[in-house]
Amino acid sequence: MNHAKGPLLSIDVGTQEATAVDVTTELSSFVGGRGLCTKLAHDRIPFDADPFGPENRIYFATGPLQQSGMSFTGRMNCTGLSPLTDGLLSTNAGGYLSRNFVATGHPAVEITGASDELLVLHVTDEGVEFAEAPELAGATVPEVTEYVKRERDLDAENIACIGPAGENRVRFACVMTYESRAFGRGGMGAVLGSKNVKAITFEGDSEPDVALPEDVQQEVHSAAATSDDLMRRQGTTGGTEFINDNFSLPTRYFEKYHFEDAGEIGGDAVEEKKYKKGSCSMCAFACKLPTRDEATGLETEGPEFETVFSFGSNCEVGDIVDVMQSNELCDVYGLDTISCGNAVAAYLAAEDEFGNADLIHETIERIATREGVGDLLAEGVSRAADELGVRNYTVKDMEFAAHDGRVLYGQALSYAVANRGGDHMYSTTLRVEYDGEVDPETLEGKPELVMRRENHAAFRDSGIVCAFAGGTDHVTEETLEALFECDYEELQEVGARTVELERHFNNERGMDREADTLPYDIPGMEEAVEEYYDLRGWNPDGTVSDDVVAEYAATRSSTAD
Repeated sequence: MNHAKGPLLSIDVGTQEATAVDVTTELSSFVGGRGLCTKLAHDRIPFDADPFGPENRIYFATGPLQQSGMSFTGRMNCTGLSPLTDGLLSTNAGGYLSRNFVATGHPAVEITGASDELLVLHVTDEGVEFAEAPELAGATVPEVTEYVKRERDLDAENIACIGPAGENRVRFACVMTYESRAFGRGGMGAVLGSKNVKAITFEGDSEPDVALPEDVQQEVHSAAATSDDLMRRQGTTGGTEFINDNFSLPTRYFEKYHFEDAGEIGGDAVEEKKYKKGSCSMCAFACKLPTRDEATGLETEGPEFETVFSFGSNCEVGDIVDVMQSNELCDVYGLDTISCGNAVAAYLAAEDEFGNADLIHETIERIATREGVGDLLAEGVSRAADELGVRNYTVKDMEFAAHDGRVLYGQALSYAVANRGGDHMYSTTLRVEYDGEVDPETLEGKPELVMRRENHAAFRDSGIVCAFAGGTDHVTEETLEALFECDYEELQEVGARTVELERHFNNERGMDREADTLPYDIPGMEEAVEEYYDLRGWNPDGTVSDDVVAEYAATRSSTAD
């Protein structure tokens, strides 16, 4: 099986030391990306670590496909112990960072410890430079980019950084790259902030030797370049009105299922504001959304569908420019638009202020700086719900994505059992329910469907290939077999091991079946969860026995070696 190559670069920002670690065995079993990072995190982060403590570690990684010239491969993975969910969590981002990362000669970089001074790390194929940067305290993401350009003559595509939200340990702060691309969910920006790392740059000239079939790469690339898919014009917003009319677009903090102004913030509205094409590294599909409002001069990238939901319908805002402004503020401050939008919507519900765009924008800034009510909302909906007097619409403390489990039962099951909680990308079961491939309002057959789609997504994020490649049928199971030179069931096994190690780590932190619950009732959900556990070979209480993971997990105590 093809996999990434090279040593792990482990960087202790407390001692300011960097060491190379042989991870050949780990790569052969987990390929790269999310799989590799999950294996390393499971074995090297203490089970009883504090997410904001120096013992937590954060991992960045690519996979073998980042050494190709193929479309849909301009992505990276980031993994660590989440301050939002208190469990092991992976997130990934597009943009242009991945090729510069690969050029350092490392498939993965680990950041551990904590610095006394605010740092910028410069990682090259010759080593690591630790540069103190106290002048960046409180700097926004664009200000960090300007600083690195001035001081190092490096551009946005070389940089991963945090904004004020990460420094202030907002539990859903992002790590940002290319200014507008986010390692979005779960608060990895807050983990970097706890380590006093403001930015990391990557550059080099190394070219690790990974052989990938040229004919398959060219076939995918050509198809991406000639596709007439609506997503190329409208990104993920293209389905907004379809979902609103036929399923559910959560509105007024999940109070309603339908938003009467969906057309004002959906795909056509976004496309009207799009002023040029946008892409990720090497990708001819070009589905990104650089948008501009001529009247105000506001420019941003997006909003994508999840932001249209979180700051649009769920806040009862029907003006695309207002949603664009919310999107831009989140990018500037380094905030996950899904969690942030839901937190703001919960606040609007508590104050009966739905539709108040000025209050929304003011609240985003207060969250990033933890001022006033922003300090409460920065903790996330689950920790703030009681004080606000609203319902806690989260799973495992992670705020829901737009795809409503009350009408998509398979997606509801996915939310319930996902190690990340209320994240739609963990299995993307929503896709086959929206498309009509399966009946959305039944759980029959859904446990196996969710399991296999979870495994697929875990491998996809290890490869790494963009989720939209599969959703648009440009990268099929047969394509993956050809690229990785193995049977698809072997790829499923890589995904299954990754999911299982995540679950085992979280079990060691006290999570079991009680965490696999929803804030609403779905008929037959208990039985479906039981069937899912049985298919996975897990215990009835949702835990993974040590002997199940013994073959591929390090044996250790609650404190890492």
